[in-house]
Amino acid sequence: MKKIPSLTSLWSRPRRILLASVAFTGLLASLVVTGTAGAAETEQPAAGEVGAEAVYVAEFLAECEFSHRAPDDPIIFPGLPGASHSHSFFGSRATNAHTNLGDLLNSTSTCDPNIDLSSYWVPTLFVDGQPVEPQSATFYYLGEGVNDAVVAQTQPLPQGLKIVAGDAVATSPEGTIARWSCLHAGHVNPSQDFVNCPEGTALESYLDFPQCWDGVNLDSPDHKSHMAYPVAGECPSTHPVPVPKLRQVLRYPVNGDPSRFELASGPGYTMHGDFFNAWPEDEMLRRVEDCIRPVIKCGADGIPG
Repeated sequence: MKKIPSLTSLWSRPRRILLASVAFTGLLASLVVTGTAGAAETEQPAAGEVGAEAVYVAEFLAECEFSHRAPDDPIIFPGLPGASHSHSFFGSRATNAHTNLGDLLNSTSTCDPNIDLSSYWVPTLFVDGQPVEPQSATFYYLGEGVNDAVVAQTQPLPQGLKIVAGDAVATSPEGTIARWSCLHAGHVNPSQDFVNCPEGTALESYLDFPQCWDGVNLDSPDHKSHMAYPVAGECPSTHPVPVPKLRQVLRYPVNGDPSRFELASGPGYTMHGDFFNAWPEDEMLRRVEDCIRPVIKCGADGIPG
C-alpha cells in the first residue's frame, strides 16, 4: 500500500483565465453526469462558443493511438488470457492478461506524451460484425466536479492505481454513466446508448472516471470501491483524497443507423473504461502542481498555455 502525500501543504497560485477546449465540452453543456456514489455534476459551456464566457480550466491530457486488441483484462481477469470479451488497448503496448506495474514501466507507449506508460482499454466496437477502432482517443486529466478548495488539494494519481468506470454488465441505460454523441453534430442529443449520427460526422463516446480515492488501496475486490465520485462538490469521508478526474473521449469513424453497432460487452450503455496508472511519479506531480491545483489549461507536454 502506498502512503499519500500530506494534504496540509497546499499550493496557492494566481488563477489565469484561459479558453477551454471546444472539441467536446460543448456537448456536455446541458448534460448532467451521475456517478456511482450518487453525485451529480453539471458541465459548463466551453469558452469560445457563441454566448459562452471565458472559464477556468484545470487540465492536462494524453493523446493515445490504438495499440492492440485482445480478449484480456488485467484488472478484472488478471492472469486469465482469453477470459474477457474483446478489448481495444491504448497507451502501453505491453498490456495483456498478466500485466503488472513493472511490465508497464518497462514498456513503450502509443501516447503523446510517450512518458505516459499507463494502459487504457475499452470494449471493442463492432459495426456490421467487424471491429472498428477509434480514429482518436484522448484522455483528459481534469480538476472539475469538485469545489475550488478541493481542487486546490488535488493529489497526484498514485502509480499503480487501477480504476474502472462504467458498467459492462448493465441491462438497461438507467443509472449508467456511458455517453454517446456525434462529433460536429451538436443538434443530436447525447444519449447513454448509441446515437444516429449524420453523414460526415463521427460517433463519439465519453466517460468520466471517479476522482475520490480512499487513500490506501490501489485496487479493491470489486475494482471500484476504493474509488468514489464526489458528492455536492466534495469527496466523501470514506474517500477523502481528491485526484485528477480522468475523462475518456473516443471518436469512431462511423455514423448512421445505430442498429449496426455493438460493443463487445453488449449495447452502447455497457461502455466502460479501465485505467492502470503508470505515469512517472515526478511528471504526474508536476502536472498536478502546474495545471490542476492552480486551475490552468496545459497540453500533452504538461506545460501551461
